Amino acid sequence: MKPGNASSISEFILHGFSEDPKLQSLLFVVFLSMYLVAVLGNLLIIVIILADPHLHTPMYFFLSNLSLVDICFTSTTVPKLLVNIQTQTKAITYGGCIAQMYFVVHFSVLDILLLTVMAYDRFVAICHPLHYTVIMNPQLCTQVVLVFWFSSALHALLHSLLVLQLSFCPDLEIPHFFCELKQMVEVACSDTFINSVVIYFAAVLLGCGTFAAILYSYCKIVSSIRRISSAQGKFKAFSTCASHLSVVSLFYCTILGIYLNSAAPHSSQGNPTASVMYAVVAPMLNPFIYSLRNQDIKRALRAFFVRGIIKERLSLD
Repeated sequence: MKPGNASSISEFILHGFSEDPKLQSLLFVVFLSMYLVAVLGNLLIIVIILADPHLHTPMYFFLSNLSLVDICFTSTTVPKLLVNIQTQTKAITYGGCIAQMYFVVHFSVLDILLLTVMAYDRFVAICHPLHYTVIMNPQLCTQVVLVFWFSSALHALLHSLLVLQLSFCPDLEIPHFFCELKQMVEVACSDTFINSVVIYFAAVLLGCGTFAAILYSYCKIVSSIRRISSAQGKFKAFSTCASHLSVVSLFYCTILGIYLNSAAPHSSQGNPTASVMYAVVAPMLNPFIYSLRNQDIKRALRAFFVRGIIKERLSLD
C-alpha cells in the first residue's frame, strides 16, 4: 500500500473483539453494564465526598479526582465501542481517532500521578502525623492536582502532535478496540523513530519513576507501622492505606500484564482483551474497593442514604 497523508485519510478500522455475530449482543450487554457500573460507582464516590464534611481531607480530595478521571477514562473508549457494536461497524474517523488517543493518554497519565500523590499522602499521614496538616494543606493539594491536569494534558498533546506528523496507509486497520498510542505508531507507514523514543522515555519516566515513588512511600510506611507497639494501632495505621494499596496493585498489575502480553508472539490478538483490564475493569472496581474496605466511606454512604430516606418520607408526609 502507498502511504497517505493525514489529510487524505478519512477513517481507521478498529478490529475490536470477536467478529462472531452471535457474540455481538453479549459484548454489548457486558460492556454497557461495566460502563454504567464504573460511571455510577465513581459518581457516587464523588457525591459522597462532596456531601460529607468529614471527608473534606487531602486523602478524599485526591480520591474524588481519581474517580472523576476514571469516569472520563471509560467515557473516552467504551461509548464508541458500544456504538460500533450496535451499528456493526468498526470505523472511526481520523480526527476522532486522534482525539480518542489524546484523551486516553491524558487520563491514563493522570491516573498514575494521582495514585502516586495518594501514596505520598499516606506516607505523610503515617510517618509524619504531627506535620500532616501543615504539609498536606488544602492550597498545596489543589495546586498539585492542577499541575497534574496541566502536565498530563501537555504530555498527551506532545504525543498527538508527533502522531499527526506520521503518514498512514489507506484502509488502515488498528488491532484494538480504541485508538491506542502504541498501536497507532506501529501501524504507521512513515518513520516512527522519534515517536518510539518519546514513548519509551515517557514510559520509563512516568512508569518507573512513579512506581519507585510509591514503593519508597510504602517501604517507609511499613517501617513506621512495625515500630507501633500495639496490634490495634498497627491495624488502624495499615487500614488507612489498604484501599489505596489494592487500587495501585490492580492498576500496575494490569499495566504490567499488557506490556508482557505485547512482548509475546502474536500479541495483537490479546492486546484488546488485556487493555479492558485497565481501561474498563479497573475504573469499575475502584469504587467497590474504596467503599468496601474504607470505614469512612461506608459510614458516609450509610449517612447519605439515611438522609435520602428521611427526606423522601418527609416529602410524602
